[in-house]
Amino acid sequence: MSQARLMDGTALARRIIEETGERAAVLTERTGTAPCLATVLVCEDPASVTYVRMKQNRCRKAGITSRHVALPAATTTAELVATIEALSADPGVHGILLQHPVGDHIDERAAFEAIAPGKDVDGVTFASFATMSFGLPGFVSCTPGGIMRLLDAYGVDPAGKRAVAVGRSAILGKPVGMLLLARDATVTYCHSRTRDLPAAVREADIVVAAVGRPRLIRGQDVKPGAVVIDAGYNAGNVGDVDFDSAVERASLITPVPGGVGPMTIATLLEQTVAAAARQLGVSEV
Repeated sequence: MSQARLMDGTALARRIIEETGERAAVLTERTGTAPCLATVLVCEDPASVTYVRMKQNRCRKAGITSRHVALPAATTTAELVATIEALSADPGVHGILLQHPVGDHIDERAAFEAIAPGKDVDGVTFASFATMSFGLPGFVSCTPGGIMRLLDAYGVDPAGKRAVAVGRSAILGKPVGMLLLARDATVTYCHSRTRDLPAAVREADIVVAAVGRPRLIRGQDVKPGAVVIDAGYNAGNVGDVDFDSAVERASLITPVPGGVGPMTIATLLEQTVAAAARQLGVSEV
C-alpha cells in the first residue's frame, strides 16, 4: 500500500484566512468598525505567550484588531471572571479568547462561562456546546471545527463511517465527536480508561487523536485506508500518532505541525468576523 496523502492544514488555513480578511475588509468598510478579538492570558507561560502572539499576527493579516489582556499568575477566579465579563459587555470587542491553561488555582469553567455566548468565538461555553450538538446557529469549538473543514477539503464524507475520538476534553474530544455524529458517522469515544484501545482504533475509518500522549496511536493499529487526524501536540513537535508507522497504512493523515494547528487559528478568526457581523447588524459579508 502506498503512503498516505498529507492533509495540508497550513495551505487550507492560509486560504481561509485570506477569505476571512476579505470579509473583514468589507465589514469594516460598511460599518466603519473593524472586527476585534480580545485575548486574555493569565501568567507568562512561554507556550501560551507564543500561541497568543501567533494569533495576534494572524489577526493583523486578516484585518482583525486584537486587544490583549495580560493578567498576573496570582489572578483569582473572581478577578478573571470580572475581566471577562467586562470584555463581554464592551461593544468594541466582538470575540473573546481565554488562553488556557489558566493555572490550577482558577476555576477555568467559571471563567469560560463568563464569556457572552455571542462572543464565544473559541466555542468553549456550555451554550456553544449545546448549539453545536443540536446543529443550531452558534460557534463551534475551533479545533474540532477546523478538523471538519479539513475532512471536507479532502473529500472525506463521515456519513456511515466508524469514527473514533481518542480523548474526551470539553473543547476537543467531546465536540469533535458531536460534529462527526451530526454528519452521520458512528462515533466511539475512547480515553485513558478505555480497555484495549488498539482494538477500537483498528475498527475506525476515521481516527481523531486528541489525548495529549505522544505517539499513543501506533501504525500497526490503524485500519488500512483509514483517515488519521492527529490533534495532539507534545514536546519536540510530536503528535499523539506515531506518524512514521501510521503514514504507511492510512489513506490520509495530518502532519504535526502543519495539520490541525493552523486550522484552529483559521476557524477562530473566521468566527470572530462572523461574530462582529452579527453584533454590527450586517447579515452577510
